[in-house]
Amino acid sequence: MSHDQHSDNLDHSGRDFLGEAKRVLTTEAGANRLGCKTEGFAPWASTELKKGGQSLTITATPARHGPAGIEPLSGDVIGFVVESSKAGSRPIYISGDTTWFDGVAEVARRFKCGVVLPFAGAAQTRGPFHLTMDTNDTIETARAFADAVIVPVHTDGWAHFRQSAGDLRATFDTLGFGSRLRILEPGVATIIETAPA
Repeated sequence: MSHDQHSDNLDHSGRDFLGEAKRVLTTEAGANRLGCKTEGFAPWASTELKKGGQSLTITATPARHGPAGIEPLSGDVIGFVVESSKAGSRPIYISGDTTWFDGVAEVARRFKCGVVLPFAGAAQTRGPFHLTMDTNDTIETARAFADAVIVPVHTDGWAHFRQSAGDLRATFDTLGFGSRLRILEPGVATIIETAPA
């Protein structure tokens, strides 16, 4: 999980589930707080999950939960890149709660991701700044991951989100990126096809 400090990332039912999960990957500070089967990761640390001759490599990525200098207030946050050992597959980037900053650009330089899931609701709780990606940040992310499908998450369902999936659709369409945006409908299974690796 991106972090454990805020209930929109780890709510009460999520905390109850921690004891049942085989492994939980999160920040180093989060693992210290949560105990159980949590494993803490610093940015760029990786682990491998294996099953039935296939494997997934999960790499923690840098994240910043607001503007520069927010860290003492927001705490540690990470995102993840998930890579399959399956031939022809491309990595998936899950931004976690972050805004656009050099760390996200570095993920784009290191990984040729086919799908990017930005946390894009422009969350705002204190101060005049947002704590997750807004439409501008999401466009910058789409530009950095030049041929990835962009699947925004963390945009609806909480009062502190200032922008919605509809705002992203309007922005992407206006700027000519609309064909790369996939808006998920809650409860509906969706297949996302990407360009080959």
